[in-house]
Amino acid sequence: MSRGPRKAPPARRRAPGKRASGGGRAAPPPRRRLPVVALIVVLAVLGAVGGSAYAMFGPGPPPKEGGESTTVILKHGSGVPQISETLAEAGVIRLPFTFGVLVKLTGGGAHLRAGEYAVPARASAFDILAMIRAGKIVHHFITIPEGLSSAQVADILNASPVLTGEAPVAPEGSIMPQTYDVERGQDRAEVVAQMQAAEARLVQTLWAERAPGLPYRTPEQAVAMASIIEKETAVPAERPHVASVYLNRLAKGMRLESDPTIIYGITKGRPLGRSLTHADVVDPTPWNTYAVAGLPPTPIANPGRASIEAALHPTDSRDFYFVADGSGGHVFAETYEQHSKNVVRWRAIAKSLKGEKG
Repeated sequence: MSRGPRKAPPARRRAPGKRASGGGRAAPPPRRRLPVVALIVVLAVLGAVGGSAYAMFGPGPPPKEGGESTTVILKHGSGVPQISETLAEAGVIRLPFTFGVLVKLTGGGAHLRAGEYAVPARASAFDILAMIRAGKIVHHFITIPEGLSSAQVADILNASPVLTGEAPVAPEGSIMPQTYDVERGQDRAEVVAQMQAAEARLVQTLWAERAPGLPYRTPEQAVAMASIIEKETAVPAERPHVASVYLNRLAKGMRLESDPTIIYGITKGRPLGRSLTHADVVDPTPWNTYAVAGLPPTPIANPGRASIEAALHPTDSRDFYFVADGSGGHVFAETYEQHSKNVVRWRAIAKSLKGEKG
């Protein structure tokens, strides 16, 4: 009779602490280093994120030269990399790369405006970016007084340290006297063009509103009259009255006989530096209204709005003469006899004032 299969003898277990037979060592269990590496990576990422966030939103570095702000000039045509480098070189941000990332994360660099900025001390990169996007540039102002010649206006512009290029001498009477907002680095020719555009707009508006019956054939003739008014009186209330005197003289065929027109023919609008002589009065320059009939061929200065308005809205008077009254204004007369008496009175006042000065 056959026997069933024999059962294999049970395997012997190695006692704890004993080595396996054959002299070999058992392989040690693998050490789990992955969690440690992952932790280091996470900490590094968090540190980088935290550092970047601090560089973007935390206080900026202290100013290199102290003070409450640092002047930074962003050149026209600069891209985000150039702007970032400029800010870093000025010491107002820490990392150009971080600033570039901030620009990309917040809408890109399409609306970053060039110009001069006064960056507050310790301003964050985020606040600096907002300032540049809003175009909060430093403003500089240049004032052009009424009555200057175009050559004198060019002198003012050329003397400004914030502008660049050479200022052209504009046609006389084409510049609007007022205060202009300019930027550092702006070209002087561009500023002159801005002044001319302002004058052209003003003259166009006032010419359309002029009083009827005036003898001017063109707006330029009105500006020429306004320039004489501007140089003759600094008293605003007198300007329409002075305009009426000259218009009355034109209507009667009389010469205007304006002293400032003599001076312009000699100096082209710069100060004469002396009294007029008889030789000056009879010198027939194109602008000398003692020697030449009618209006001068060009304005003799750049008149302000009030003088242009006076030329286009003169007082209704019969006066043909005026002379200084000693108080900064003038006394007007209808006849030459009245005027002669006023001249005698003025000469006495002028002599008295000269004696007081010694």
